[in-house]
Amino acid sequence: MNTTAAQFIESNKASLKALESATTQAFAGVQKLVELNLTASKASLGETFSHVQAVLVAKDAQELAALQTSLIKPLGDKSAAYFEQVKTIVTGSTADFTKSFEAKTAEAQKAFAGVIENMTKNAPAGTDSAVAAFKNAMSVGQTGIESAQTQAKQAIEIAQTNIEAASTKTVTAVKKVTSKA
Repeated sequence: MNTTAAQFIESNKASLKALESATTQAFAGVQKLVELNLTASKASLGETFSHVQAVLVAKDAQELAALQTSLIKPLGDKSAAYFEQVKTIVTGSTADFTKSFEAKTAEAQKAFAGVIENMTKNAPAGTDSAVAAFKNAMSVGQTGIESAQTQAKQAIEIAQTNIEAASTKTVTAVKKVTSKA
Protein backbone atom coordinates (compact mmCIF):
# COMPACT_ATOMS: atom_id res chain seq x y z
CA MET A 1 0.00 0.00 0.00
CA ASN A 2 3.00 2.28 0.58
CA THR A 3 3.87 2.02 -3.12
CA THR A 4 0.37 3.14 -4.06
CA ALA A 5 0.64 6.22 -1.83
CA ALA A 6 4.02 7.06 -3.37
CA GLN A 7 2.52 6.66 -6.83
CA PHE A 8 -0.34 9.02 -5.95
CA ILE A 9 2.15 11.57 -4.64
CA GLU A 10 4.25 11.31 -7.81
CA SER A 11 1.11 11.57 -9.94
CA ASN A 12 0.08 14.73 -8.08
CA LYS A 13 3.57 16.19 -8.47
CA ALA A 14 3.45 15.51 -12.20
CA SER A 15 0.01 17.13 -12.44
CA LEU A 16 1.24 20.20 -10.57
CA LYS A 17 4.26 20.43 -12.86
CA ALA A 18 1.97 20.18 -15.89
CA LEU A 19 -0.24 22.95 -14.51
CA GLU A 20 2.83 25.12 -13.93
CA SER A 21 4.00 24.50 -17.50
CA ALA A 22 0.58 25.31 -18.96
CA THR A 23 0.33 28.49 -16.88
CA THR A 24 3.80 29.56 -17.99
CA GLN A 25 2.88 28.99 -21.64
CA ALA A 26 -0.37 30.90 -21.30
CA PHE A 27 1.45 33.76 -19.60
CA ALA A 28 4.06 33.83 -22.38
CA GLY A 29 1.30 34.26 -24.98
CA VAL A 30 -0.32 37.06 -23.01
CA GLN A 31 3.10 38.68 -22.54
CA LYS A 32 3.68 38.66 -26.31
CA LEU A 33 0.31 40.33 -26.86
CA VAL A 34 1.04 42.96 -24.21
CA GLU A 35 4.45 43.68 -25.75
CA LEU A 36 2.89 43.97 -29.20
CA ASN A 37 0.23 46.37 -27.88
CA LEU A 38 2.78 48.49 -26.04
CA THR A 39 5.00 48.71 -29.11
CA ALA A 40 2.06 49.56 -31.37
CA SER A 41 0.72 52.14 -28.92
CA LYS A 42 4.10 53.81 -28.53
CA ALA A 43 4.62 53.98 -32.29
CA SER A 44 1.09 55.28 -32.84
CA LEU A 45 1.50 57.95 -30.19
CA GLY A 46 4.77 59.16 -31.71
CA GLU A 47 3.29 59.23 -35.20
CA THR A 48 0.19 61.07 -33.98
CA PHE A 49 2.26 63.80 -32.34
CA SER A 50 4.40 64.14 -35.47
CA HIS A 51 1.29 64.39 -37.60
CA VAL A 52 -0.32 66.98 -35.32
CA GLN A 53 2.85 69.07 -35.46
CA ALA A 54 2.83 68.89 -39.26
CA VAL A 55 -0.85 69.87 -39.35
CA LEU A 56 -0.17 72.86 -37.10
CA VAL A 57 2.45 74.25 -39.49
CA ALA A 58 0.43 73.55 -42.68
CA LYS A 59 0.24 76.68 -44.81
CA ASP A 60 -3.01 76.04 -46.66
CA ALA A 61 -5.96 73.67 -47.06
CA GLN A 62 -4.29 71.77 -49.90
CA GLU A 63 -1.25 70.96 -47.75
CA LEU A 64 -3.57 69.95 -44.90
CA ALA A 65 -5.51 67.59 -47.19
CA ALA A 66 -2.24 66.07 -48.42
CA LEU A 67 -1.12 65.50 -44.84
CA GLN A 68 -4.41 63.79 -43.96
CA THR A 69 -4.20 61.57 -47.02
CA SER A 70 -0.59 60.67 -46.28
CA LEU A 71 -1.64 59.54 -42.79
CA ILE A 72 -4.37 57.14 -43.89
CA LYS A 73 -2.45 54.76 -46.18
CA PRO A 74 0.35 53.88 -43.74
CA LEU A 75 -2.22 53.57 -40.98
CA GLY A 76 -4.09 50.91 -42.96
CA ASP A 77 -0.90 48.98 -43.68
CA LYS A 78 0.15 49.13 -40.03
CA SER A 79 -3.29 48.00 -38.89
CA ALA A 80 -3.16 45.05 -41.26
CA ALA A 81 0.32 44.11 -40.01
CA TYR A 82 -0.83 44.44 -36.40
CA PHE A 83 -3.76 42.05 -36.92
CA GLU A 84 -1.48 39.57 -38.67
CA GLN A 85 0.87 39.64 -35.67
CA VAL A 86 -2.02 39.13 -33.25
CA LYS A 87 -3.23 36.18 -35.30
CA THR A 88 0.28 34.68 -35.33
CA ILE A 89 0.70 35.07 -31.56
CA VAL A 90 -2.71 33.63 -30.71
CA THR A 91 -2.38 30.73 -33.15
CA GLY A 92 1.15 29.89 -32.01
CA SER A 93 0.31 30.11 -28.32
CA THR A 94 -2.76 27.96 -28.74
CA ALA A 95 -0.87 25.31 -30.70
CA ASP A 96 1.95 25.16 -28.11
CA PHE A 97 -0.55 25.00 -25.26
CA THR A 98 -2.54 22.23 -26.95
CA LYS A 99 0.54 20.08 -27.65
CA SER A 100 1.82 20.49 -24.11
CA PHE A 101 -1.60 19.82 -22.59
CA GLU A 102 -2.07 16.64 -24.62
CA ALA A 103 1.39 15.34 -23.70
CA LYS A 104 0.97 16.09 -19.99
CA THR A 105 -2.52 14.61 -19.95
CA ALA A 106 -1.24 11.38 -21.54
CA GLU A 107 1.53 11.18 -18.92
CA ALA A 108 -0.93 11.77 -16.08
CA GLN A 109 -3.35 9.17 -17.45
CA LYS A 110 -0.56 6.62 -17.73
CA ALA A 111 0.62 7.30 -14.17
CA PHE A 112 -2.93 7.11 -12.83
CA ALA A 113 -3.54 3.84 -14.68
CA GLY A 114 -0.39 2.44 -13.05
CA VAL A 115 -1.63 3.47 -9.62
CA ILE A 116 -5.01 1.87 -10.24
CA GLU A 117 -3.43 -1.32 -11.57
CA ASN A 118 -1.15 -1.58 -8.53
CA MET A 119 -4.02 -0.88 -6.19
CA THR A 120 -6.24 -3.54 -7.77
CA LYS A 121 -3.44 -6.14 -7.69
CA ASN A 122 -3.19 -5.68 -3.94
CA ALA A 123 -6.94 -5.87 -3.36
CA PRO A 124 -8.06 -8.29 -0.66
CA ALA A 125 -9.34 -11.71 -1.67
CA GLY A 126 -13.06 -11.86 -2.43
CA THR A 127 -13.26 -8.34 -3.83
CA ASP A 128 -12.93 -9.38 -7.46
CA SER A 129 -16.38 -8.10 -8.46
CA ALA A 130 -15.80 -4.77 -6.70
CA VAL A 131 -12.40 -4.43 -8.38
CA ALA A 132 -13.95 -5.25 -11.77
CA ALA A 133 -16.68 -2.65 -11.22
CA PHE A 134 -14.06 -0.10 -10.17
CA LYS A 135 -11.95 -0.82 -13.27
CA ASN A 136 -15.06 -0.53 -15.44
CA ALA A 137 -15.92 2.83 -13.86
CA MET A 138 -12.36 4.01 -14.43
CA SER A 139 -12.56 2.92 -18.07
CA VAL A 140 -15.82 4.82 -18.55
CA GLY A 141 -14.26 7.85 -16.88
CA GLN A 142 -11.22 7.58 -19.14
CA THR A 143 -13.46 7.47 -22.20
CA GLY A 144 -15.26 10.58 -20.94
CA ILE A 145 -11.95 12.41 -20.50
CA GLU A 146 -10.82 11.45 -24.00
CA SER A 147 -14.15 12.64 -25.40
CA ALA A 148 -13.82 15.96 -23.55
CA GLN A 149 -10.27 16.37 -24.86
CA THR A 150 -11.45 15.77 -28.42
CA GLN A 151 -14.23 18.32 -28.01
CA ALA A 152 -11.83 20.86 -26.47
CA LYS A 153 -9.42 20.36 -29.36
CA GLN A 154 -12.24 20.90 -31.86
CA ALA A 155 -13.32 24.04 -30.00
CA ILE A 156 -9.77 25.38 -30.13
CA GLU A 157 -9.56 24.65 -33.86
CA ILE A 158 -12.87 26.45 -34.44
CA ALA A 159 -11.67 29.43 -32.38
CA GLN A 160 -8.44 29.58 -34.39
CA THR A 161 -10.38 29.46 -37.63
CA ASN A 162 -12.65 32.26 -36.41
CA ILE A 163 -9.66 34.38 -35.34
CA GLU A 164 -8.02 33.87 -38.72
CA ALA A 165 -11.25 34.72 -40.57
CA ALA A 166 -11.83 37.84 -38.45
CA SER A 167 -8.24 38.94 -38.95
CA THR A 168 -8.45 38.41 -42.70
CA LYS A 169 -11.74 40.34 -42.92
CA THR A 170 -10.31 43.17 -40.83
CA VAL A 171 -7.18 43.39 -42.96
CA THR A 172 -9.27 43.35 -46.15
CA ALA A 173 -11.62 46.04 -44.81
CA VAL A 174 -8.72 48.25 -43.72
CA LYS A 175 -7.05 47.87 -47.12
CA LYS A 176 -10.30 48.77 -48.90
CA VAL A 177 -10.80 51.87 -46.76
CA THR A 178 -7.21 53.02 -47.14
CA SER A 179 -7.11 52.40 -50.88
CA LYS A 180 -10.11 54.73 -51.35
CA ALA A 181 -8.43 57.52 -49.41
